[in-house]
Amino acid sequence: LLADRLEREGVDAIYVTTLRRTHETAAPLAARLGITPIEEPDLREVFLGEWEGGIFRSKAIDNDPVFQEIFRQERWDVIPGAEPHDEFDARVWGAFRRIVAAHVDQRVMVVAHGGVIGHLLHRVTDSRRFAFSVADNASISEVVASPERFVLRRYNDVTHLASLDEHAP
Repeated sequence: LLADRLEREGVDAIYVTTLRRTHETAAPLAARLGITPIEEPDLREVFLGEWEGGIFRSKAIDNDPVFQEIFRQERWDVIPGAEPHDEFDARVWGAFRRIVAAHVDQRVMVVAHGGVIGHLLHRVTDSRRFAFSVADNASISEVVASPERFVLRRYNDVTHLASLDEHAP
């Protein structure tokens, strides 16, 4: 459904992370357009330290006090062993800026992860760090970017997934 939605959008390049799920999300559109996705390792999800491997979800369900503190402070490195905020910021923002510089006047699709999307949109809009902390799977967030200016045009657009709701029990 995502490929159906973006097929006629004039996508010039597709970026994915090192994680398989981004490759799988990008694959249908890449095949239709004859584009080979470019892997950008610096767009991988934030490293959650001791909470990797599904532990984050269980801590969220349990409303763990550290989980609460993550959202109070709006930073992932409250988790023991997690990627330091400044390193995460430099990695993700640097990758975004490189992509923008490499594709002036082009349309680029970046398939990334919720923490990365939220952080990039925070930087683009100069909002609170976790203002965009919940992006749905296969949602579209659009940034109009130039070397001088960034504008968030849309966030978490899932209208292309509406037909899935029609088939839900």
